[in-house]
Amino acid sequence: MAPTLEQALADFSPGLPFAVAFSGGADSTALLLACAERWPGQVRAVHIHHGLQAAADDFERHCQRVCEGLGVPLQVRRVQAGHAPGQSPEDAARQARYESLADAVTTAWPEVRDVVVAQHADDQVETLLIALSRGAGLPGLASMPAHWQRLGLNWHRPFLSLPGAVLRDYLRQKGQSWMEDPTNRDEQFTRNRIRARLLPVLQEAFPAFRETFARSAAHAAQAQEVLNEVAEQDLALVGLPPRIRALQTLSRARQALVLRHWLRHSHATTPSAAQLHEWLDQLAACTTRGHRLHIKVGQGFVQREGPVLVWTAL
Repeated sequence: MAPTLEQALADFSPGLPFAVAFSGGADSTALLLACAERWPGQVRAVHIHHGLQAAADDFERHCQRVCEGLGVPLQVRRVQAGHAPGQSPEDAARQARYESLADAVTTAWPEVRDVVVAQHADDQVETLLIALSRGAGLPGLASMPAHWQRLGLNWHRPFLSLPGAVLRDYLRQKGQSWMEDPTNRDEQFTRNRIRARLLPVLQEAFPAFRETFARSAAHAAQAQEVLNEVAEQDLALVGLPPRIRALQTLSRARQALVLRHWLRHSHATTPSAAQLHEWLDQLAACTTRGHRLHIKVGQGFVQREGPVLVWTAL
């Protein structure tokens, strides 16, 4: 049985004071209300005005009214997120949102080190299903972590064990209104199709799917932690930039692991499966000094420079 909202917060211990990412929708409204009741005077709120839809001003006004009623300080930031070639508008908006949240928190409240966001169990299932549909590896199957660090702050998702319906029931019991995002019914977005078509079927066929899917995601996350440790050890062995001869002493699987780790942490890019397969084939063929290697990987190119590999952005 999924825990109640009160139980989820009882297991959550943020540093005080902390900030809540407050969109005005049901999920973040429930989060803000519950946190303000549990930690009175210790909660701040940040609302990101994306300007992506006509209702954005209504969302901002709603957030202002709710925060005034709760006595919660509110910061509003406006963001117009353009996306780079090959990047989805959703990814660009998400990245801009996190950057704006972090900037608002550190600027307005330098004493705040923790930020809380409202993703819940349904969001976690959607993330896992999207990862499966894309053939993702362990990092994708691990889905969303409950705690992580980014942009100098500690981020938390205390509601990952709670279905979205629990949050709405809580708001109805409290008599608290919320805003409905009109794009949530637009099934051109993958998440909305999953929410509208798949989750009801899963609920009927596998009533405990939220808990079991979350358990699988946790297993994937634990396995990825081990692989990250192996990748760090191998990266120390092959060096920065990676030495070709040292890479060739590793198995193909460990070559793939350490090269993905290098690109992700040193250059914030990742290779596709096809790019990585070709890269490993060419790496195996680097047996003479004159062998050239120059292939597109992620958002740039990997090439051989003497005994090492280097990556250059497009």
